[in-house]
Amino acid sequence: MEKNTIQRFLFKELSIRGQVIQLHDAWQAMIKDRHYPSVIEKLLGELTAFSVIMATGMKHNGKITLQIQGTGPITLLIVEVTHDLKIRGLAKTNQTVKQQSTLDELLGDGQILVTIENTQTNRHFQSYVERTGDTIIEVCENFLTQSEQRPSKLWLSATHDALGGVFIQKMPDSDNCDKDGWNRIHSIATTVKDQELTRLAPETLLHRLFHEEEVTLFEAQEVQYECPKDKSRVDQMLIGLGEEEVRKILKEQGEIVIHNEICNFHIRYDEAAVNTLFENEKTSKTPTETLQ
Repeated sequence: MEKNTIQRFLFKELSIRGQVIQLHDAWQAMIKDRHYPSVIEKLLGELTAFSVIMATGMKHNGKITLQIQGTGPITLLIVEVTHDLKIRGLAKTNQTVKQQSTLDELLGDGQILVTIENTQTNRHFQSYVERTGDTIIEVCENFLTQSEQRPSKLWLSATHDALGGVFIQKMPDSDNCDKDGWNRIHSIATTVKDQELTRLAPETLLHRLFHEEEVTLFEAQEVQYECPKDKSRVDQMLIGLGEEEVRKILKEQGEIVIHNEICNFHIRYDEAAVNTLFENEKTSKTPTETLQ
């Protein structure tokens, strides 16, 4: 099985840090049965890689959500990553997406909404950020530079089968360590190829790029796709509507079908399931599940 990991690395003598990410199965699970065209897979994959990089900096339990909302053919790109690196996400469109379109043509006007949720304090922080850049990579680089006030560079690649990336960031005392260090590392990193990002093992990739530098590669963190089919929330939503309204919808439609967009599954309620739902609600029992 191919790896789904992100690893920190450090040029200690240069005061430059970085991360290398590569996802295979986790990424494939996230886009399974979505049938996205390659241009959307590329954009969503790059945003996913960047979101995981950001999530590694979380100091508390919770999750980080990145949304890019647009007025173009792609109306939404959203990725959620928990503190323990569980991912999920989706893209939404309102018309056919052309392969050779620019980012502005694909997204139109729009901003980035960053939401950081702290489940320990039950609080969340939201911030709108200007979407500046001609590519997702430029947008993410500009966001990092603005938010952390440190020069940051990204190289990301995403296909149907895998996504990969390298991130480097200049620390405040880097120039005191080696005035040419940042320019040298940045120049070397620009030689990386898309196929190397998605196919080479992280240690092999870093050796290929920086074999003349002293670099420390830290322990890998596993990234997983997780999107549980939590039917209890849907049960509570229907109970909240009231039995009379739910039975009215059931009579009109024959069955009630709820589509969970971000996890891409359906929950179906026929007459028997509705009967069980409200019988159990009346006796305070846990409803049985009917999943598809």
